[in-house]
Amino acid sequence: MSATTPVPLVLAGARGHGRWHLANIRRLQHQGLVRLAGICELTPLTDDELDLFAGEMPEQSADFGALLDSTGARVAVVCTPIPTHTALALTAAARGVHLLLEKPPAATWADYARMADGVREAGVACQIGFQSFGSHAVPAVKELIGDGAIGSVRGVGAAGAWVRDDAYFRRAPWAGRRRLNGTDVVDGVLTNPLAHAVATALELAGRGTAEDVRSIETELFRAHDIESDDTSCVRITTTDGMPVTAAVTLCAEEAGEPYVVVHGDRGRITFWYKQDRVLVQRAGHGPEEAVHGRTDLLENLVDHLEHGTALLVPPERTGAFMRVLEAVRTAPEPAPLPPTAWHTRPADRGDGVRRVVHGIDGTVAAAADTLTLFSELGASWARPSEVSTP
Repeated sequence: MSATTPVPLVLAGARGHGRWHLANIRRLQHQGLVRLAGICELTPLTDDELDLFAGEMPEQSADFGALLDSTGARVAVVCTPIPTHTALALTAAARGVHLLLEKPPAATWADYARMADGVREAGVACQIGFQSFGSHAVPAVKELIGDGAIGSVRGVGAAGAWVRDDAYFRRAPWAGRRRLNGTDVVDGVLTNPLAHAVATALELAGRGTAEDVRSIETELFRAHDIESDDTSCVRITTTDGMPVTAAVTLCAEEAGEPYVVVHGDRGRITFWYKQDRVLVQRAGHGPEEAVHGRTDLLENLVDHLEHGTALLVPPERTGAFMRVLEAVRTAPEPAPLPPTAWHTRPADRGDGVRRVVHGIDGTVAAAADTLTLFSELGASWARPSEVSTP
């Protein structure tokens, strides 16, 4: 892929996860595909923070709309706090600026719908930042399913066991919050750090639109002294009755690679989505493993603008995920786990500590394997699920 002229681009939110975007933009700038024209931050980046970019320095401003106007940007990458996504996306759309919008795309269903309607009416392209959808493993797994490699699909499970220490929940004022100053944030484990597990499971199930969801069961818990959930599970029942279950935690005994498993009546396919790795296990065959390539979402967006290539993650492809986020947002407050359910360990880095839920690694894996919820697995601390219907 090549563009005749590099696409001028503005990055909103260049610290935190935005540093990853900054490095990725530099990579594409070196290829002549984009040009970083501006950075929107409340506090300008220092020269040291911008030493990735030799030569012309990007313009900086805290006023996103003014920066889009002054730079003539064609694309905006938005990596700001979750509640700001909709307003910034609509600001860009009103100027005809195309978008790469970080996940989750909004903090509420209403904001998501307003954003999706706004970008569609403005005629701008919008890519949602679920990077796993760029994995070439996704179409490969769908092809295997379509070819009947594992027989009839019975359901899809996802498991994520991550380790986060107490400092993680102090990284920003909105971290670990369900709401801040009366505004929804929904920074829970299902909806932000391990949102990819939920969204990728729905994608491999082929049930990614809002219309695909019939009901959602949630079980939300927290071991840390936070407002949102850090150990949770959800089961989505699709309109045709397929169960899609995700079980995730930030309180793992040992950090593991998150994965999605597609269950068929003659086998299973496991996809470790951060590694682009796929394992096929089916009757009459030995295990087959493959590692796939990946298309970067910003590169795909530029390719879409220059050559008409289909977007990998348009907003409508994340509608089912947003139904899950809305179910989490409106569910009862996450239940604090009793002190007997967890213990502390020193943080892997620094002087902090982390909380570890006893046996949670196995519980998360069992939920994905059996498509059942924590309460159904008999976890002593689990309460029955909250069921919502979109």
